Amino acid sequence: MALLALHAAGGVYRGAAAERLWPDCSPSRASANLRTALCHGRRAGSATAVECVDHRLRLTPVVEVDLHTVRGLAQGAVADAPPPADPEPLVAKLGEELLPSWPDEWLLLERERWDQVRLHALESMAQRLRRDGEYLAALQTALTATQIDPIRETAHRILIEIHIAEGNTACAVKRYKEYQRLLRQELEVEPSPLMTRLVQDLTSA
Repeated sequence: MALLALHAAGGVYRGAAAERLWPDCSPSRASANLRTALCHGRRAGSATAVECVDHRLRLTPVVEVDLHTVRGLAQGAVADAPPPADPEPLVAKLGEELLPSWPDEWLLLERERWDQVRLHALESMAQRLRRDGEYLAALQTALTATQIDPIRETAHRILIEIHIAEGNTACAVKRYKEYQRLLRQELEVEPSPLMTRLVQDLTSA
């Protein structure tokens, strides 16, 4: 179900689904496991959740997937659509990992895709909120992005821009130095010139 929920548009070929779900099994054993799983799924409830069309498995239209709704809102944010009147619920949803307790290898790529979607959405929202003068919401949104990927510079740079817009020079410089220290410790590199220029005038004044 989870695999099909992540590929709702075109579904997944039966063979590919069996291979991804049971990578350590032979093709015949994986196909048998898939048939068993589908059989159990049909017996689990009165409504059919999975259908097979042209050798592809997909969820039936009666199944609603909340990830699709959030992903649609995220794509709207990346397209610079106006943020919702109350961005906090969407920010909270974007801060959630994709099936964090699941150890399945096939989820690694899906998690990476989801992380990129939510990072770009959060950063776009934070920039829009900053431009609108919604500084607290902008800070919370950008901070959520830094928690997803602490090394990624974009969200840290947005945080600095928010502090500068608020007139909080010391906070902007502190954020820069904290990020600079993190990069030196983890990667032995410096922040980009673009980020450094943001605080150059502040530190030389």
